[in-house]
Amino acid sequence: MTGCPKSPDDFARAGERIVFVIDDDEAMRATLSSLFRSVGLRVELFSSAREFAQIKMPDVASCLVLDIRLPGVSGLDFQAELAEAEIRTPIIFMTGHGDIPMSVKAMKAGAIDFLTKPFRDQDILDAVIRALERDQKRRDSEKAVSEHRILLGSLTPREREVMTLVAEGLMNKQIAAKLGISEITVKVHRGHMMRKMRARSLIDLLEMADLLGIRRPKR
Repeated sequence: MTGCPKSPDDFARAGERIVFVIDDDEAMRATLSSLFRSVGLRVELFSSAREFAQIKMPDVASCLVLDIRLPGVSGLDFQAELAEAEIRTPIIFMTGHGDIPMSVKAMKAGAIDFLTKPFRDQDILDAVIRALERDQKRRDSEKAVSEHRILLGSLTPREREVMTLVAEGLMNKQIAAKLGISEITVKVHRGHMMRKMRARSLIDLLEMADLLGIRRPKR
């Protein structure tokens, strides 16, 4: 890969899932590219971690197939750098001469898999699909939290208090006593809160409260 760093739109105009491959072996990059493309995946190739670090990550499900021994920054060191930068793209390590301590370190740091070359095509495909599914699930969860935070911001302070107490399992009568207001007023605030949060049921609301971290554990 040469030229100017690509923008997120260059990578994902159609919203494809992307597999990033970093390996200094040109033949290995070509082999993996052909394999991943054969099952309909978008592939981008890099010869070093530093080359990959120049790009702007696209906002689509992706994973990183990373050789553990690279020129300059090693795969393990790059894994640590990505974690420090809060880039949570799932990583699949591959190596021609790995050892158990190295694989244990990679897996403890969150790697999806650690494959020793030569590996079976199905093994790397299974690992990539698993990684892409994990990344999609993470993205969906983060999107849901972001949307719920916007809805939460639309609540009045009193409606938010009512939501917190409902999430703690209190009944309307208990909430009224705790806040020093009438039960009818609680019902009004609760109705407004449910509508603004777009919660169709108490279960919906509790799930939102869990995602937002405002549901306190019972003592």
